[in-house]
Amino acid sequence: MLIKRKTDLTEHDVTPFDLYKERRRFIKAGVAATAALGFPWLVQAKLTLGKITPGPFSTDEEKTPYKDVTTYNNFYEFGTSKAEPAINAGSLVPDPWSVAVEGECDKPGTVGIEDILKNHALEERIYRLRCVEGWSMVIPWVGFPLTDFIKRFQPNSKAKFVEFETLNDKKQMPGQRRRVLEWPYVEGLRMDEAMHPLTILAVGLYGNVLPNQNGAPIRLVVPWKYGFKSIKSIVKVRFRETQPLSSWEKAGPKEYGFYSNVNPNVDHPRWSQRRERRIGEFGKRKTLMFNGYEDQVASLYKGMDLKKYF
Repeated sequence: MLIKRKTDLTEHDVTPFDLYKERRRFIKAGVAATAALGFPWLVQAKLTLGKITPGPFSTDEEKTPYKDVTTYNNFYEFGTSKAEPAINAGSLVPDPWSVAVEGECDKPGTVGIEDILKNHALEERIYRLRCVEGWSMVIPWVGFPLTDFIKRFQPNSKAKFVEFETLNDKKQMPGQRRRVLEWPYVEGLRMDEAMHPLTILAVGLYGNVLPNQNGAPIRLVVPWKYGFKSIKSIVKVRFRETQPLSSWEKAGPKEYGFYSNVNPNVDHPRWSQRRERRIGEFGKRKTLMFNGYEDQVASLYKGMDLKKYF
């Protein structure tokens, strides 16, 4: 039996959508049966979102069905196949929840999820999501600009980057018992990327709170970057003077760069990024530069060699 080490297993080594759908047919009856017993991820969370207003930058493309958005996921903390997060994420307890903010800022502190929901105006933003392995979705996120959250803690002049960290708890996240990656999961953005109005912290989708498998109760969404940059179930935010080392970059630095911008002209070393498959569609479509957000974000990388800083 072949056992893959963390440096061998990549986001591309997961269940294709067609095979995933066949597997789901077999587990559907079992999931339905356990629902009657109170299967945790099928129970509505206690958190409520309140008023949601339409936000800017939304695409008018057809939205990916809720059932696919919530059952076809990359979330290695709950398993490496696409179906496993929805099946295994019931062990996550998203309420109570808090986020610690530290590093190069004048007002470090810890805030609870209820405080976050109470003090930030929520918007629905329909964004494209493009994953590095070649599939995409269109998701109606509920959230608020990351810049609004950042300003609460007053980062100082040394803060050039923002680092994010996912919960590290093997009981709640059984996938962390496997050494697929080095836990906890870590991601980062340059400060101007973090402060860009497209970048949001999401607390819901399709008008409801985030399901556990989608990153409950709070996650990052950076729509012009590959999906793995949008870190889930955040428990820590750190302002840094130096560039953080993200988890996939650490696991495969020649394959997963810090910036990870969607770029059809820069292939992954083992597959092309020129085309993608929208979940629910037959065939493939052309990948758009910066995932279709070129007009909004290209200026962030003016003068940079995007093949070097991939």
